[in-house]
Amino acid sequence: MNKNQNPTDRFLILQYRAGNTAVVAVLVKRYHKIFCKKAFWITKDKETAKDIAQESWIIIMKKLHTLENLDRFKSWAFRIIYTKAIDAVKNRNKESKNLASVGIIESDRPSSEEDHKLLQIALLKAIRQLPKEKQDIIRLFYAEEYSIQEISAFLEIPVGTVKSRLFKAREKLKSLLKKQSHEK
Repeated sequence: MNKNQNPTDRFLILQYRAGNTAVVAVLVKRYHKIFCKKAFWITKDKETAKDIAQESWIIIMKKLHTLENLDRFKSWAFRIIYTKAIDAVKNRNKESKNLASVGIIESDRPSSEEDHKLLQIALLKAIRQLPKEKQDIIRLFYAEEYSIQEISAFLEIPVGTVKSRLFKAREKLKSLLKKQSHEK
């Protein structure tokens, strides 16, 4: 392919800003695999990397109008991927620590498949006992891996309220799980 058949990122972005949304396909074709690889390099999880790349495209397209130096598209987009991937790793690590602090995961002993299944069942049972708003916060934060800010925007409540509900939900889960473990 010669230079005329392979438009620059700058040209594609200018076309997009002018209303030609079809050029997005060219950008996606050019960068999607690279974005997935970059996210995988950080997260070490193929599915998470794909999700990050997909979510990043949404952010990129929403914020493309804010990009001042069009020749820096690739590094600007990489920064978005990098940030999302780091956030995913932090959330995964935080979730593991939270589960360990509740006693669901003991980091110093490997669990068998059966133990893991029993722990999942106990956790799901405890989550179902929470009020709906606390179940929603737990689901959005842990299962769907939304950030506090994203949950705030989604539920249209302040960030502080999200943090408070998440904290209270965790505390309630701890007490429910301890109660379940004492019943056995």
